[in-house]
Amino acid sequence: MPPKAKFTREEMIDAAFEIVRRDGFDALTARALGARLKSSPRPIFTVFRSMEEVQAEVIKKAKRLYESYEDKDMSAENPFKGSGTGYIRFAAEEPKFFQLLFMREKREVPSPETVLEQIDDYSEKILNAVESEYGLSREAAARVYLHLWLYSHGIAVAIATKICVFTEEQIDCMLSEVGAGIIRKIKQEESK
Repeated sequence: MPPKAKFTREEMIDAAFEIVRRDGFDALTARALGARLKSSPRPIFTVFRSMEEVQAEVIKKAKRLYESYEDKDMSAENPFKGSGTGYIRFAAEEPKFFQLLFMREKREVPSPETVLEQIDDYSEKILNAVESEYGLSREAAARVYLHLWLYSHGIAVAIATKICVFTEEQIDCMLSEVGAGIIRKIKQEESK
């Protein structure tokens, strides 16, 4: 008969989540998780088959946290700008989770046409917002979205890695200025 679990699955996931939040994904080891639980690593394996399973659960929980940011910011007056702002705010407030979700090397490199749908489960919703907010064709909306995601990603990476810090006002201004310029240029091209 297998030993009785000393901790619940959720308690272990929560402890693992806090390790990653504080120290990053690479710090999540069986030994670190055992120490966080004030135990040896052995009880972990009464609930999980491997540390990879624990890591997968932490990634799922980090995605749910990110989704809470996107849900809030997509309900803003300007959902497209809100999604960029939420992405950057997530990087500022949860830098280790931002790094985990958006700064890890991919096994297969996506093309510019598919990168957004592979990175963000909200890509379709965001693309629809760009289309309707700015009266653009689907192709033009996709170009605007890609340009501004790359710009927002650069700001978010700078913040998450402590290369630079920006105020909310600076971020708002930067996104507005660059967004207006890109949208104007693409609309001009579409009208020709």
